[in-house]
Formats: sequence, structure tokens, C-alpha cells
Amino acid sequence: MKSAKYRLLLSFLALTALFTVVWFSFPKTTSAAEAYEIDINVEATLKRFIHEVPAGSDLLTIARGVLVFPSVIKAGFWVGGEYGEGALQIGGETVEYYNIASASIGLQLGAQTRSMVIIFLDEDALNGFINSSGWKAGVDGNLTVVKWGGEKNVDSLNLRDPIIAFVFGNKGLMYNLTLEGSKISRIAR
Repeated sequence: MKSAKYRLLLSFLALTALFTVVWFSFPKTTSAAEAYEIDINVEATLKRFIHEVPAGSDLLTIARGVLVFPSVIKAGFWVGGEYGEGALQIGGETVEYYNIASASIGLQLGAQTRSMVIIFLDEDALNGFINSSGWKAGVDGNLTVVKWGGEKNVDSLNLRDPIIAFVFGNKGLMYNLTLEGSKISRIAR
């Protein structure tokens, strides 16, 4: 019995080491986008948002700020994580660059890419986000992830929610996701 636990622990450590080596062997230029690359991808994501969300254009018009992550990669093999870079726009102009990251442990295998559009409808919520040194969803600010196809549609959203988020996958707006525990931090670009 003891040797089975020992082999399982060794296998876990070996896989973790392999994952770490592969992760850090990628050139830094592939994992850190330049400002102009982020801006181009943010604009493309906002166009997709306007096209796919019936009230998207109206929401962007009344937004105090919009945080866009064009590509958030989530992967896991027992130990998982996600990472993406994006930009905060106020009045249609980029004011800061941010990353989003989270980690998890548990039964998981695979990878996916998704895009996120986080809309600040309240000035206080936006200022709280901007003035934070590292903002954690669900802890530093409550945000409502739009559950497409659920009982709430975009047209019937309660616009009293200070922060609303939309998550897109390859096939469009994704259903029933959470961003709780994701940490969003300012980055230099």
C-alpha cells in the first residue's frame, strides 16, 4: 500500500515538473504581447461582442469602462491554470493593460481558449478596480457573468449590477461560467 502511494506521488511530481519545464521553455515573446497586439485583438473582440450580443452596442455606450481579454488560455492536467492579457478602455481609448490569472487543483484535463468582456456600469466599481493593486473577482468586486440562454437574457439584464461579464468560446457566448477567484493585475506594456 505504501509503495502505491509513493508511486502516485512520484508520478504527480514528475508530471508537475514536466508541465513546468514545458511552460517555461516557451519564448517570452509568445507569452507576452506587445501593446499594439493587445489593442488590435481588443478591437476585434469588441466587434465580435457587438455582433453577437443584441444589446452590446448599447452596453458599451453606457459603460464607464470596459476590460477586454481577447484570449484567455485555460489548461490543466490535475493542476490547472488560466492566463490572458487585455486592456481597460474608457471612452473607447485604452488606458491600462492587465492580465488575468487563476489556478486550480483537481480532476481536470484539457485546454480551451476564451475571450472575456467585463463592463463596468458604475463609476465607483470602476474606480475601485483601477485603484486596486490586484483585483480578485468575487472578493474585491461582485460581478455578474451573463448566463446566455438562462432566465436572464441581455435585453432583460438588471442594469443595477455594477459589473457584468461576457465570456465567449469558439462557438459564441458561453453559458454558466464563473470568474470567481480570478486575479486581475495591471501590467506594463
